[in-house]
This record gives sequence, structure tokens and C-alpha cells, in this order.
Amino acid sequence: MAKKQLTATAEQLFRDVGKSHHEAFRESSGADPEWPLWYAEQLHQDLVELLDPELTKSKLVYLLVQAEKKRSKNKHKGDWPKYYARYLVKRLK
Repeated sequence: MAKKQLTATAEQLFRDVGKSHHEAFRESSGADPEWPLWYAEQLHQDLVELLDPELTKSKLVYLLVQAEKKRSKNKHKGDWPKYYARYLVKRLK
């Protein structure tokens, strides 16, 4: 699968899981200090199949934290699912 398609598929996974996260944390207005752990639990198997069969949950948590640090540092205010998808595809493919 081409990187463009991998990125689009990963982006959709982030969008879907983002909606689930919002629902799960509705009472706290989405506030979840442990969000990387939650996302890794939800996304791990799909990202293993899509991007890297040797991707561990620990590495995924690390990559999610790093993606957010870089996104914040660069003051990227745009589409976070697209940003995260590009970040992961770039590092895992």
C-alpha cells in the first residue's frame, strides 16, 4: 500500500478513535491526562496490521507523546488526526 493510502487509513483510524474517546470522556469535556495510553489500547492492533507488525503498545504510546510534543512545539493548530497519521507513517514505514 502506498504511503498516501496508509496515511489516509491511519488518519481515519484516529478520527474514529477520537470520536470514541470524546464519548468516553464526555463528562470531563474530553480531559484525559492518560490519553496516550487510551489511544494506544484502542489503536494498537489496527496500527500493527497497517504499519508495523512489531509495533508494541509501549512504542505506540511513546510515538503518540512525541507527536503531540512536536505538534505543540510547532504550534500546529490544524487537523490533529492528519498530523498524527503522517507522523506515525513517516516513522514506521
